[in-house]
Amino acid sequence: MKMVVKVTMSDEKSRSKALKVVVGFSGVESASLKGDDKSQIEVTGDGVDAVQLTSRLRKSVGHAELVSASAVDGEKKEENKPPAAYLWPYNQPLYVYQELPYAHQQDPCSIM
Repeated sequence: MKMVVKVTMSDEKSRSKALKVVVGFSGVESASLKGDDKSQIEVTGDGVDAVQLTSRLRKSVGHAELVSASAVDGEKKEENKPPAAYLWPYNQPLYVYQELPYAHQQDPCSIM
């Protein structure tokens, strides 16, 4: 998802604070300043809630307005899927058990 948020930022400190808020939001992949006076933040990410992002910017920086939000049509990322379980004959999963070294020892913290 790609969105543009217009934020009232007067100086470099408020721009830096706004970018920190945006980059710290979950799902954000990239953020950049746009516009003539660099008052717009372009955010690209997956699963980013535009309304929550705008309200968080309002709370921390000042006035924020959602200008546009659109889905990005491009290459889709392949999600990292966990490997399938190794199957032995008869389609039974293989389970590997490891005996812990302290399993058969006495408790070292005994009072008596």
